[in-house]
Amino acid sequence: MPRPHPSRRHLVVGAALVAAVTAVTVTTTAGAWDTKDQAAQAIKSGKAKNVILLIGDGMGDSEITLARDYTVGANGRLNMDKFPLTGAYTTYAVHADGTPDYVTDSAASGTGWATGVKTVNGRISKTPGGNKAVPTILELAQKGGYATGSVTTSELTDATPAVLASHVTDRSCQGPADMAGCPADKIAAGGPGSIAEQSVNRKVDVLLGGGKQRFDQKVTDGTYKGRTVTDQAKQLGYQVVTDSAGLKNVQAGKPVLGLFAPGNVPVEWTGKAAAAGGTAPQRCVTSNANRPAGTPALADQATKAIQLLEAKQKQRKSKEGFFLQIEGASIDKQDHAADPCGQIGETAAFDRAVKVARDYAAKHPDTLVVTTADHGHTSQIVPLEATPPGLSSTLVTDEGQQLKVNYSTNTPGQSQEHTGTQVRIAAQGPQAYRVLGVTNQTDLFTTVREALRLR
Repeated sequence: MPRPHPSRRHLVVGAALVAAVTAVTVTTTAGAWDTKDQAAQAIKSGKAKNVILLIGDGMGDSEITLARDYTVGANGRLNMDKFPLTGAYTTYAVHADGTPDYVTDSAASGTGWATGVKTVNGRISKTPGGNKAVPTILELAQKGGYATGSVTTSELTDATPAVLASHVTDRSCQGPADMAGCPADKIAAGGPGSIAEQSVNRKVDVLLGGGKQRFDQKVTDGTYKGRTVTDQAKQLGYQVVTDSAGLKNVQAGKPVLGLFAPGNVPVEWTGKAAAAGGTAPQRCVTSNANRPAGTPALADQATKAIQLLEAKQKQRKSKEGFFLQIEGASIDKQDHAADPCGQIGETAAFDRAVKVARDYAAKHPDTLVVTTADHGHTSQIVPLEATPPGLSSTLVTDEGQQLKVNYSTNTPGQSQEHTGTQVRIAAQGPQAYRVLGVTNQTDLFTTVREALRLR
């Protein structure tokens, strides 16, 4: 089969950028482009051996700015700020008839980049009108001989990881006991089962996150009836681990299921939630008494996942590499809860995972690294003298300055809402130029597919 060719637009943009960086040495105070060779590599339009896709759930520009201001200062730069190529993409979902639904949830947005098809809110990798399964980028990568992995701080059955390896009518259908919203997807009805069942049946090489409670549910029909999904995973060859020590000792070459919390993985930072009328100035507590010892950090999970995926392909003597998605899920969840310290801590934890990916790519320049968000969220930095009608909190940053953050996308006491804004996407490595400009969320699917030459 002949190799796919970039569009004329992409060829022109890529050629212009390569010419620009060849003509001059690029330097920035942030150190994003240290040399013209590094910049040229970032723009290169060749084939990628590996793809690392990092999703900051709910991590819009406001969430990034808040974490930057608090941790490294207004003039500082996070790891995610140092990518050589940056653009933006639109995030809207659609109604069943294909008309736009301007504010997406994580199921519809994840389906967008996982399949290249927009869908209705709440649906996982199925079409909006006909409710038909659509092949995902992970499934295509497996078919193409790549190792695959998914790492998250949410339940592994939550929407963002679910879109890669499952197809259900509603995102609530996480375990065998949760299938009320997906009658046609039940095994008894000839369907593929819950998200948990599908995820292990898909035989993803590395699955790391929370959600043990879903995998401990008993299968109700089919081959594994009466056993838990965890038992099903073990029968399929998975090594099941529940803490850092177990993760450290897994064998390379065998699939791994890491379940590090009953539900979502507890956050790293704590502090006072935003309140009506504001809070007294506070410093965030960079620990969480409710986070069990032995809970692996997202960056450590990312490091191990890369090692395991790379080792598998070496054992197989495969010329192909891997596809890995890494999600910082609780940026979104703490935004919903109007908890600025929890939110900032999770953004900082995600940013350390971004560094892991970029450090790997520095030694393996045939790796495409992309970081983005699934949708925008509610937090806004406002003047100290502002008296917003919603929930707000005043923080004392690492620079010793006060900063006020406001949450006003829903009535105080209710969960704060997503927003319909476009969000940042940044990249380096083969096909990275495709993120430039303002693109659509579904274009990310094409970027990864073209980088890995998947069909």
